[in-house]
Amino acid sequence: MANDPGILYRGPMTMTSIAFIGGGNMARSLIGGLVARGQAPGALRVAEPVPVLREGLAADFGVAALPSATEAAEGAATWVLAVKPQVLREVCAALAPLAQAQRPLVVSIAAGITTAQIDRWLGGGQAVVRTMPNTPALLGAGAAGLYANAAVDAGQRQAAETLMQATGITVWIPDEALMDAVTAVSGSGPAYVFLLAEAMQAAGEAQGLAPDTARRLVVQTLLGASRMLDQSTEPASVLRQRVTSPGGTTQAAVESFEAGGFRALVDHAIAAATRRGRELAAGNE
Repeated sequence: MANDPGILYRGPMTMTSIAFIGGGNMARSLIGGLVARGQAPGALRVAEPVPVLREGLAADFGVAALPSATEAAEGAATWVLAVKPQVLREVCAALAPLAQAQRPLVVSIAAGITTAQIDRWLGGGQAVVRTMPNTPALLGAGAAGLYANAAVDAGQRQAAETLMQATGITVWIPDEALMDAVTAVSGSGPAYVFLLAEAMQAAGEAQGLAPDTARRLVVQTLLGASRMLDQSTEPASVLRQRVTSPGGTTQAAVESFEAGGFRALVDHAIAAATRRGRELAAGNE
């Protein structure tokens, strides 16, 4: 059974499915990625209280969409907690008796909530992987950091990694304290890029470019630069230097960024997001 393509992980019980607790955008992206990569829809269940969202999940992916978390989680080897951090404690409390009976692999994508908190809310002794994906996962271009608590075995680590790789790359983080930094860099990171794109387009328009022209130029420039970063073995600093000719237009722009405290501003922004992640955990004790 270990080679069954419809099952990511089979625990010590006869559990054969993956249960998504919450059917929002990130859950949809993971489900879509799994199905696209050959995961059997019949091995996936989703708990979603909103009827229209349940109907959409069933219609789009052929998965079982159920109104309650316990219905979806019963008999599942892997639980993916995909609800908002503010309600996760309540959701875990409702699932605790089932968690104690089944001992599933629990994968949480809730920002700022620690594995210790989840384990405690589920009654203790649980194998918990905390992960932070980002919105490009919706396009299969996501990035996710993962941390596993001591109860997670090798097979479960592989199951969690396979799950998250359905929508992009994965990186294991050895110290859970660093997960807030992962959230600040990659989890929140797409918003920083969108903000840069917004500012670049507005600046281009201010210099006389038509809005659609400015947008096309900005989008393709960001896409091309990202591909260069991905495909090159050189660090970003070297690539930047190569396009910054002495006395040229790029140097004028880069010097303006530096004079305006660009690096310090980015550092402060990442630090602020990291602090907020820690505050979320503290506020949910």
